[in-house]
Amino acid sequence: MSSRKARAVLEAWGGMAPEGRRELLAALPSGVTRGIEDKWWAHGGQIEPPGDWRIWAIVAGRGFGKTRAGAEWVWARAREYPAARIALVAASLDEVAKVMVEGESGLLACTRTGEEPRWIPSRGTFEFPSGALGFAHTAAKPAKLRGFQHHFAWCDELAKWTEPDETWHNLMLGLRLGERPRTIVTTTPQPVPLLKVILALDRCAATHGRTDENPHLPHDFREAVEAMYGGTRLGRQELEGVLFEDFEGALWTREMIERARVRIPLPGREGLGVGATEGSLNAMAWSPSAASSRLGADPPLSPPLEGGEFHLQRIVVGLDPPASTGGDACGIVVCGADEAGLLHVLADLSARGLSPEAWARRVAAAAEEWGASLVVAEKNQGGDMIASVLRGVDACLPVRLVPATKSKPARAEPVALRFETGKARLAGSFPELEDQLCALTWDGYRGQGSPDRLDAMVWAMTELIKPRREPRIVGF
Repeated sequence: MSSRKARAVLEAWGGMAPEGRRELLAALPSGVTRGIEDKWWAHGGQIEPPGDWRIWAIVAGRGFGKTRAGAEWVWARAREYPAARIALVAASLDEVAKVMVEGESGLLACTRTGEEPRWIPSRGTFEFPSGALGFAHTAAKPAKLRGFQHHFAWCDELAKWTEPDETWHNLMLGLRLGERPRTIVTTTPQPVPLLKVILALDRCAATHGRTDENPHLPHDFREAVEAMYGGTRLGRQELEGVLFEDFEGALWTREMIERARVRIPLPGREGLGVGATEGSLNAMAWSPSAASSRLGADPPLSPPLEGGEFHLQRIVVGLDPPASTGGDACGIVVCGADEAGLLHVLADLSARGLSPEAWARRVAAAAEEWGASLVVAEKNQGGDMIASVLRGVDACLPVRLVPATKSKPARAEPVALRFETGKARLAGSFPELEDQLCALTWDGYRGQGSPDRLDAMVWAMTELIKPRREPRIVGF
């Protein structure tokens, strides 16, 4: 077999499902089998990045393959540098042993044919066949790292270390052997200060990834965890590998948002994230005549959406138009009030790169789809032109322009209070909106760009908070 054909066979084998690979291996000669098993079949996020980095941080979801990547990287250094001294650091010595060394993806599991490493638990030493040595250290006793010198280091689950700062500083001060000392950090993201400091370093190469990017995970596991945790804060952190920012003085917290997340039955709409993605309207048919037939010049209140015991009495579309096509996103958020007075975020249809006509059509389509009684838009960016653009798409679209006379925190305070007291809810998962909510502090917005989604939601909910005007009966 030619080398080209052999490589093709190996690549095809690497892309097969685990069951198929086992069947193929059983039919191959033992020598070929050993060669294939010794091959490190890394997926994209497990491949060492190029460049002159000093720290490689793999911050990814559960099951991404972080431990295997760390173990393979350590083995590669031990094979290249027979005199290497390598630090193996975890939250405890027990975790060094059971995860980093003896685990299913640990150092012993990555041993190649003919290699006979020696793990001595009583001494916390891993002897590589090349002569390199690995030394177990615990983040629970950082002072014990003093005096040690290393060429390389592997730090596992740094986000759960009990003494992270002192452990890291002692490790880095001793990482001074050889011409190019390097460290690999493998961890699930958690908002600990040290992890953020490391990721901000100039010579830190970061790899981020999701659980479902590992092709070797059982399909049943991926389906099960997505069903249990998809769309939640825990799911975004543990499965999607999102590192959340916690801002002091934020009007919304992650815990507040999780308490506000609910399932609500809406006719013809299933799942948690009702209209949560910006692509949900892309395929929606829209025509001026259809919109005008539902939204007259003086439209009545929309009939309540029903589903079980749930009724929406009023629906409003909030709009925060962008200053330019190439700037921030156009905030478009649909909110509703039920018969008990509770407010609900129903859909986040915000999108970037839209022309004025495009976002106007998107707003009109949302109003039609949801049966909204009103579109509330901030007029500071564009003034009366905003209403003109909207009515150019649908002349009968009910629009109210509102000025932003208060600061963002002051405008958002009544709405945040509703969430805090359980009077406002999220009908599903809205990741980008939730990130903006948690970045709004009393000192201003701390997130990146403009809080367009937040502004649109606040305008819609502020309108829903206002008491409804009842018709007056005038006597004669």
